Amino acid sequence: MEAIRRQFVQLVNLSEQDWHNFSTKLSRQTFPKKAILLRKGQTENYLSFIEKGIIRFYIPGEASDLTFNFVFDNAFVSAYDSFLTQTPSQYCVETLSDTVLWRMSYADLQTVYRETSAGNTIGRKAGEGLFLKKSQRELSLLNETAEERYLKILRDQPRLLQQIPLKYIASYIGVTPQALSRIRRRIS
Repeated sequence: MEAIRRQFVQLVNLSEQDWHNFSTKLSRQTFPKKAILLRKGQTENYLSFIEKGIIRFYIPGEASDLTFNFVFDNAFVSAYDSFLTQTPSQYCVETLSDTVLWRMSYADLQTVYRETSAGNTIGRKAGEGLFLKKSQRELSLLNETAEERYLKILRDQPRLLQQIPLKYIASYIGVTPQALSRIRRRIS
């Protein structure tokens, strides 16, 4: 739970009372590898912080899934659009490793927003961060080739390549596993 506090202190001056109001609403949960945290059609009810683990976001398909995001430890995770609107998700969220989450329900987060001065600032900064990450991903898909996207992962997020199956990496950069193999051979 201290990792969450460190994240918050970087964003806002957090009083002991604000931290107490927030931390008492968190619950620690563990999930095994390949656990489905949210199915398509379910409504996201949690904003979570990853103490340990890897989470994948994907759109299920008949032939194969379309992976569009990965989140690692020491980061917040949620099917945020579903969480914000309290409507069914259009995608799935699953663990790719044994995972430990600190979770807060939608209702509890609304209470934190109402009762703490820091809650709204933290919520705004977290939302801004998610928006920037999403915008960068969209621009990458529109402006870069699959090879450029792979090289960017290799440079900026080498953990992806070390800890995530290549079929998910291929889907993430928008190619088949065979095309990813060709890209990897070409650049090595």
